[in-house]
Amino acid sequence: NNVMLYLDDIQHCNPEFLQKFISLSDGTRKIEGVYDNEPKTYDLRGKKFCVIMAGNPYTESGEKFKIPDMLANRADIYNLGDIIGETEHLFRLSLIENSLTANPILQQLASKEFEDVYTLVNQIESKTDEGQLKGNHSSQEVEEYKKVLEKVLKVRDVLLKVNATYIKSAAMQDEYRTEPAFKLQGSYRDMNKLVAQIVPIMNDKELNTLLRSHYENEAQTLTGSAEANLLKYNELIGQLSIDENERWSAIKEQFVKNNKIKGFGNTNEMAQVLSQMMEFSENLAGIKSVLQNGLKKD
Repeated sequence: NNVMLYLDDIQHCNPEFLQKFISLSDGTRKIEGVYDNEPKTYDLRGKKFCVIMAGNPYTESGEKFKIPDMLANRADIYNLGDIIGETEHLFRLSLIENSLTANPILQQLASKEFEDVYTLVNQIESKTDEGQLKGNHSSQEVEEYKKVLEKVLKVRDVLLKVNATYIKSAAMQDEYRTEPAFKLQGSYRDMNKLVAQIVPIMNDKELNTLLRSHYENEAQTLTGSAEANLLKYNELIGQLSIDENERWSAIKEQFVKNNKIKGFGNTNEMAQVLSQMMEFSENLAGIKSVLQNGLKKD
């Protein structure tokens, strides 16, 4: 009794595997399994039992993940980005809490007195020295803790921005998009990977290089949409170069054009006509711009 079955990262699971749990979600409350190499039917009627599944809207390769309809129809579905509400500060803090063991300096801080983590985070965020540390730390250790935590907070803020954009993009229907879907994530896994590489003497330039390198590696799994996702990431953190900005504008412009044509079907004759009309319209707009500039000079 009182059992909760939790399945994480279901975007990596085969839909056929997930369908096995449908019978647990309807009136039968049964599931087929194996015990001691023998098939067995587990009957959970009358018991306090629930199944919780968590996952991302995209698979590792960037393809859209879809929960089997028969399972989705029997479930209450929540979007983490929509239900955080008043607990947002706890979610922000959890990214730091879960990454402490990834960094040797922060692991030392947490092992001495975990409450001191919150005190130092508050001091850095409020830019004051309010709060008394409970653990036995030397002044040099406290200085190292602060230097590492300052960088951890910057990384956390970037990941939150990436995560918010990921959630917003995933919730949008393809026909309403004005730019390619954003599939880079700001997850606990990303946070742990980055925090593990932070050292006290690292400067802002090195920290930005660390973040960029991390997302360049993450984007490689997205195949065709890697370039667009990296350009969007640079736009989010305000680090688009002039050339990258021109390239990003061109990609968005072409994406909107392709989206319009896609509405008529790729093999439809109307789509070909529409494409030619759009090209003709663009040429007219170019001629208009040249004439207007010429008249202004006169």
